[in-house]
Amino acid sequence: MTGSTDGATTTPEAGVPAPAPAAEPAPHGIGVSLPSADAPAKTQGTFPYASDLWADGLLWAAILRSPHPRARVLSVDTKHAAEMPGVRAVITHADVPGDAGYGRGIADRPVFARDEVRHHGEPIAAVAADHPDTARLAAAAIAVEYEVLEPVTDPQLAFEAEPLHPDGNLIRHIPLRFGDPEATGEVVVEGLYRIGRQDPAPIGAEAGLAVPRPDGGVEIYTASTDPHGDRDLAAACFRLPPERVKVVVTGVPGATADREDPGIQLALGLLALRTGCPVKYAATREESFLSHAHRHPTLLRYRHHADAEGKLVKVEAQILMDAGAYADTSSDALAAAVSFACGPYVVPHAFVEGWAVRTNNPPSGHLRGEGALQVCAAYEGQMDKLAAELGLDPAELRLRNVMATGDLLPTGQTVTCPAPVAELLRAVKDAPLPELPKDAPEADWLLPGGPEGAGEPSAVRRGVGYALGMVHVLGAEGTDEVSTATVKVSGSVATVICAAVETGSGFSTLARQIVQETLGIDEVHVAGVDTDQPPAGPACHGRHTWVSGGAVERAAKMVRTQLLQPLAHKFGMSTELLQITDGKITSYDGVLSTTVAEALDGKELWATAQCRPHPTEPLAGDGQGDAFVGMAFCAVRCVADVDVELGTVRVVDMTVAQDVGRVLNPRQLHTRIEAGITQGLGAALTENLRTTRGRIRRPDLTGYPLPTALDAPDIRIVKLVEERDVVAPFGAKPASAVPVVTSPAAVAAAVRAATGRPVNRLPIRPQAAVVVPVGAEQGR
Repeated sequence: MTGSTDGATTTPEAGVPAPAPAAEPAPHGIGVSLPSADAPAKTQGTFPYASDLWADGLLWAAILRSPHPRARVLSVDTKHAAEMPGVRAVITHADVPGDAGYGRGIADRPVFARDEVRHHGEPIAAVAADHPDTARLAAAAIAVEYEVLEPVTDPQLAFEAEPLHPDGNLIRHIPLRFGDPEATGEVVVEGLYRIGRQDPAPIGAEAGLAVPRPDGGVEIYTASTDPHGDRDLAAACFRLPPERVKVVVTGVPGATADREDPGIQLALGLLALRTGCPVKYAATREESFLSHAHRHPTLLRYRHHADAEGKLVKVEAQILMDAGAYADTSSDALAAAVSFACGPYVVPHAFVEGWAVRTNNPPSGHLRGEGALQVCAAYEGQMDKLAAELGLDPAELRLRNVMATGDLLPTGQTVTCPAPVAELLRAVKDAPLPELPKDAPEADWLLPGGPEGAGEPSAVRRGVGYALGMVHVLGAEGTDEVSTATVKVSGSVATVICAAVETGSGFSTLARQIVQETLGIDEVHVAGVDTDQPPAGPACHGRHTWVSGGAVERAAKMVRTQLLQPLAHKFGMSTELLQITDGKITSYDGVLSTTVAEALDGKELWATAQCRPHPTEPLAGDGQGDAFVGMAFCAVRCVADVDVELGTVRVVDMTVAQDVGRVLNPRQLHTRIEAGITQGLGAALTENLRTTRGRIRRPDLTGYPLPTALDAPDIRIVKLVEERDVVAPFGAKPASAVPVVTSPAAVAAAVRAATGRPVNRLPIRPQAAVVVPVGAEQGR
């Protein structure tokens, strides 16, 4: 879709002195480290987030949540709460006019519990009042009578337990079959691995504002990462047509997962519609931990077969994912886990069983690298075991088995994208190792535990570990990945309109660079996101770099054609013979030279375009199918110091090589890789949302320690392989998820190397890194 509008031209007034020569334009376009447009506002603290929103006549919301992981709801008495001064509305499941269930994959999660609560923190009711304290007191005054039931918290018991949900306990089972089941290897190693419950722990907790509209609809202002998906959920819940529900995306304070629990938005909208007033909610940190989805805790059993030379023959695996109370994106996570269960290695025969089950644990869902992180920790643990059994260097064993373009995944899909796995591994293997800390008092802080730690320098051992990881890009199994973008040019300013949410991935900056590169216009603005715009899809799996970036590029090229066609026609040449550089249009022979502003001649040009990658297909009953658009790969070498008496670990150095396709913004790319490595470090050492019989023990940032700047090691990016993916816009690959997936496995490998212990659980517990001296067990 394209169009233009004519406008008046201006003529300089006589006698006005000529302007001074313009300063040299700043570098822009693809390949330049263009800074983020909102960086100054965020640095100065003026950037508006959802928790900063305000409206006249504002009411405050509070949500009553279940203190039990499993219980029957016998009665809910809201009378006393509704009669409190300042309370404007109290709502429960009975006040939901439309669909009472929602979910990203399967709509099995109620807005408010009706007959039964299925996890600690499940919403029971919501209150709107004229002051936040009044709202909280009113929520606490709601009397709920429970019949407490025995929770099912072990996913292994979910198969035989009574159904926790009308849909049963089994969400999905994938039996992958590839090759000969009778194949065996000369060397066989087995392992059992457990991966903990990592929380996205966004810097800013959930918040939102719902405002009723004159037409009986509602506008919801929130930090959504999937505004059109959330709009559709809300419309179904409110029993309103989608055009009467508008989601406006506010500033996003960190998003490595589905940023907002849609249930909060649904409760806000219902309260706004009930009261006729704007209603705001700002979650406490405890409420944030209780409400949003977490990484799937996973139990993995592996058996690897290899020949005497270390070549893999067969991989057998069982993968059990704990979905918590509701399905959410568990089916997608399981598909990724099963498909990548063998890692970026050539495996002739693979037999993998994968299950995702419901329990009464906190809900699991989308978190960067879901499915792939869990299996990476397990298959890399197996590779270390295999190397030890064969007496081979761990890096050498990996090099003997790495996949390349043209190889097959265990799903039968051919790897058609660039897969420079061997090149990545060699890059980190050949990089210089960090120096050992000097034996001096001023270097005490370099020891595990820091200068106040109880450890002795003589107990510290250094280990070096390697890991290779892979993720799929975009959605999978037939997901319709499409995004729409509009580019408008007026005067010397271009505007991009695209409903791709800026979550910290850098899409807004990339969109500006694309337009600068294509149209030669330096001043490019990216409009705010709301659901009045065409959909761009959720911000996950690197979608917006590929799909939304591709839509912006196509729209910008259409505007470019509109701009150049009149000039090409006038001078009797093809538009392909004209180029735009630094705001100037020139022909190949130098005959034509003019500025973009002069060529526009007061017109406004615009174009709208879509980008849709090639289709994929669901996995078949035997786990076979072309389920993925593409893949990205990463190699990490970790150097860690371990106090083998106390079990404390200090990661000294993380050396990274990554398959990026093409570097679009160097500074931004390095930042995203470093952030991914640090998030993976948390999964390896500290982050585990612990529960006792289904109850979250300490839902706060004291009980859930995140890595800080003091925990971050030196992160050295030694190689970025720019082998362009021909089917991707610009040839680039998403960059954030694969270092998250790979780094925990590398840390575990380094601790294994330092201690000789198996290290089969993430995060790594101190007791797993303690080396007991020979004979000490008898003396205990």
